[in-house]
Amino acid sequence: MSRILVLDEEPQMRRLLACGFAREGHEVDVVSDCDSALERVARGSVELLVLDVGAPGCGGSDVVGRFRAWSDLPVIVLSVPQSLEHKVGLLRAGADDFVEKPFAIEELAARVQTVLRRSEAKTASVPVLRFQEELEVDLSRRLVLLGGEALHLTPTEYRLLEVLVRNAKKLLTQELLLRRVWGPGYSNEHEYLRTYVAQLRAKLGDRASRPRWIGTEPRVGYRWLVEPDPGEGSVA
Repeated sequence: MSRILVLDEEPQMRRLLACGFAREGHEVDVVSDCDSALERVARGSVELLVLDVGAPGCGGSDVVGRFRAWSDLPVIVLSVPQSLEHKVGLLRAGADDFVEKPFAIEELAARVQTVLRRSEAKTASVPVLRFQEELEVDLSRRLVLLGGEALHLTPTEYRLLEVLVRNAKKLLTQELLLRRVWGPGYSNEHEYLRTYVAQLRAKLGDRASRPRWIGTEPRVGYRWLVEPDPGEGSVA
């Protein structure tokens, strides 16, 4: 069972998809506009998005890019028949599949299963990142060990740590981190970021005055200072 979010402006289509996916054993949530979908995805409780690019606030490949800017959530696009260039643009923007309306719910359900299997296989191959033989971040199990002891991180603290370690040594702006961790509506909430960086540093035994793990670039952003141990590599 997976958690699926359906974005479609037509009430009848939302009911059809909700019932069809529920029969397949999935948990289903429905919204009618793009901003609501972005908000739900930002909460981190969705495993796949079924997206009608004709819904309010959606703009073709642009909306797929908005999701892809901060989330690797699988996306299946629904659309009325379009040109080949339009389809290719959506796929290049990051859509995992494209389904034209009208469609059979059985076909869409099968495509959902295929995309979910690919996503699960990708997650299973995500490495464990180790830093200086002391800190271990298991990206598939969402487990963090420091000196062999599990760190108890909140979901937001973990998402912040994950973005940082996936981009070791790279300077990440405050706006980028806010979008990736909290969602697109939070790009100006710098106090949120400062608070959670401070909390994460405290749990890692790090200090802003003499940083070991998280460095600060004043008025710009933050940088994970340590590269993964040899053989781990970057997984951004």
